[in-house]
Amino acid sequence: MAETIITNELLVLLRKLDTPTVCNAIEVAQGKRGFNRFTRGTMQHSRPGEPAIVGFARTAKISGLAPPVEPSDVIRSRRMDYFRSMASGDGPTVSVVEDVDFPNCIAGWWGEVHVAVHKGLGMSGAVTNGVMRDLDVMDDGFPVLAGSVGPSHGFVHVLKIGGQVDVMNMKVRQGDLIHADRHGALVIPTDVIDVLKKAIETVIASEDIVLTPARKPGFNIEKLEEVWAHFEAART
Repeated sequence: MAETIITNELLVLLRKLDTPTVCNAIEVAQGKRGFNRFTRGTMQHSRPGEPAIVGFARTAKISGLAPPVEPSDVIRSRRMDYFRSMASGDGPTVSVVEDVDFPNCIAGWWGEVHVAVHKGLGMSGAVTNGVMRDLDVMDDGFPVLAGSVGPSHGFVHVLKIGGQVDVMNMKVRQGDLIHADRHGALVIPTDVIDVLKKAIETVIASEDIVLTPARKPGFNIEKLEEVWAHFEAART
């Protein structure tokens, strides 16, 4: 798909927000519940305190349980083509890699070396159903959201570059806009991008109807009953 241009203002805002808030805002923008382009299950985050991962997807598929059956020169060439794809296009970009061995992944594609390389290529982070490792020596500024943590790289090799991938039941195509943090990842639909900032503001304002009084001394069931109807009317 052709990548949509997002404003720097929206980009800065999205990096400050958690993924559940963005998920809620997408439903507000769509005017209904039922948005479902997000990951399932509990994932592992390499740097939970860092800003959210936001960017356009660069997709690939890998495997590591068994040695590749193709010639070694083909495998080496494809890996360099993978890096070229990851480095392509206007930023921000996010690497979204499906390990086809899931749920039996062993290959730590995301470790000290690949984090440094992808960060050096200008990418913003990575989302995978596969394995990450080297947690204590990964560079800051490149968060990884992974399906698991493990010690090995196995027989890891690139199978496919670009196209659609499946990460924890989230379907992602090359160029999709991704938002991810410790809660999981989602694809931001292209048709809500222009109204997403307003939708985010609506979510925050509606939640504040309950949060502000709930956090003040003297809050009780009577005050909850007073504000809850307003909250119900304001949220999607």
